[in-house]
Amino acid sequence: MDDEKRRLVRAPTGGDDRGRAASVKLKTAYKRTMSSQLWLERQLNDPYVQRAKAEGWRSRAAFKLIEIDDRFRLIHPGARVVDLGAAPGGWVQVALKRGAKAVAGVDLLAIEPIPGAELIQADFTDPGVGEQLIARLGDAPDLVLSDMAHNTVGHQRTDHLKIIGLIEAAADFAVETLRPGGAFVTKTFQGGTVAEVLNRLKLSFRDVRHVKPKSSRADSSEVYLVARGLKPR
Repeated sequence: MDDEKRRLVRAPTGGDDRGRAASVKLKTAYKRTMSSQLWLERQLNDPYVQRAKAEGWRSRAAFKLIEIDDRFRLIHPGARVVDLGAAPGGWVQVALKRGAKAVAGVDLLAIEPIPGAELIQADFTDPGVGEQLIARLGDAPDLVLSDMAHNTVGHQRTDHLKIIGLIEAAADFAVETLRPGGAFVTKTFQGGTVAEVLNRLKLSFRDVRHVKPKSSRADSSEVYLVARGLKPR
């Protein structure tokens, strides 16, 4: 199943009409709910999904990190990178393609091996998983990426608390493990980042910004928080 359906990892979003062919309609809705049918039609007609397949990326979400890195130059040759919520591996691929020396990723789902990357199937929030990632990486990271997101349950308060909990966990990990000058990127949602998280990041990093990549679907509320220049502890 595509990563959009997972509990703790990225829900791919993005896309525009550039290079779009005629809209694809499913010939049958046999045993599909209306929501799953609409989701599948959107995937089939998404130009970024088509580009990802053509260019060998494991997910369309690769284009989001490419856009962010083109703007902020976060991945440099020899960098060590941690990817939280890494399945199916699109961001890992981008990090390696752009010169990362070592990449360690974790996800609830199994990730097909990627040469040059250390991949763990686990819940990042479980005790000891963060330490495993650093051990696999071999040294302190230069960049921590997080595209984690709980699937919504339909209860606004519960969904909000789960999202914020993941952002806080990823931010804590980044602040505690990054080498000075390092950077942190995390998915959040418009109106979804609590002041406490932003304040901590602003105290810990020299520059903190919200970014919405063009490859993120216009109807999605997701945005990315980019924190650069971890201050010396």
